[in-house]
Amino acid sequence: MTSSHETPEMRETPRGPVDSSRVPRFAGPATFARLPRLDEVGGRADVAVIGVPFDSGVSYRPGARFGGNAIREASRLLRPYNPAQDASPFALAQVADGGDIAVNPFNINEAVETVEAAADELLGTGARLMTLGGDHTIALPLLRSVAKKHGPVALLHFDAHLDTWDTYFGAEYTHGTPFRRAVEEGILDTSALSHVGTRGPLYGKQDLDDDAKMGFGIVTSADVMRRGVDEVADQLRDRIGDRPLYISIDIDCLDPAFAPGTGTPEAGGMTSRELLEILRGLASCNLVSADVVEVAPAYDHAEITSVAASHTAYELTTIMSRQIAQQNAQAREQ
Repeated sequence: MTSSHETPEMRETPRGPVDSSRVPRFAGPATFARLPRLDEVGGRADVAVIGVPFDSGVSYRPGARFGGNAIREASRLLRPYNPAQDASPFALAQVADGGDIAVNPFNINEAVETVEAAADELLGTGARLMTLGGDHTIALPLLRSVAKKHGPVALLHFDAHLDTWDTYFGAEYTHGTPFRRAVEEGILDTSALSHVGTRGPLYGKQDLDDDAKMGFGIVTSADVMRRGVDEVADQLRDRIGDRPLYISIDIDCLDPAFAPGTGTPEAGGMTSRELLEILRGLASCNLVSADVVEVAPAYDHAEITSVAASHTAYELTTIMSRQIAQQNAQAREQ
């Protein structure tokens, strides 16, 4: 018997990736994980994978505008079953590639507004967002949009850098300032904020003092190495609780050995295995949307960085798909 709470979307079988036993992985359009385009599933998805080809906010190496498509290309090798989470994410929920948000590369303020408006529209359909950057500037408009739907959200920020500086050359919106702006705008739950993977030189100790005043906790890459991924994941889960969670991942949280293709590399970072295992340890958190940013393929070798980024997005997508399936199952029981 069908529950009165069950929607048509709950009853439909999600459309999954292209069958790689029939069409070689290297053939055809490079959507994320070879999934259908958003328009091929009626314009609605449970998880929408979106690219933002924008890097006008970078302070060192440019090139992250090409990151989203590099991640898509590397994701051709992703498969439908995720053994680490014992889930088939593309069968549990409809995941689709929504293409790119076209933003003005010459006007940061306009670009920020465009990303926010596009995210508003997508979230308004009921989708969660898996955004592929692009530089870290885009996290601010994405957080603004998510906060309109969920209120101030918990944030886990994986990065070599704090990204809570005030300005660069007087500019308020750059890839080093999004989380200071987010705190100032009241869109983050300041009782549940953490950086993970930070390391390297700073402008001064005041950077850390300012960051702490905003409410951020810090788990450095050295902490991950010394304490281990299980303890770190436990700590992060305790800090987040059941709050709506946004995860923002700058691929430079990884050591340059695992992510050479990025704009501001720092020695001494996490391994890709450590990052993936921490994310898997967060599977019980209420993940409402996420991003993976700062992949700059011009500096990459043999797709090392984009492969790591594609697997990172895959783990995040799996977490969201599992939660959507659980929520739909609960609704059917009511």
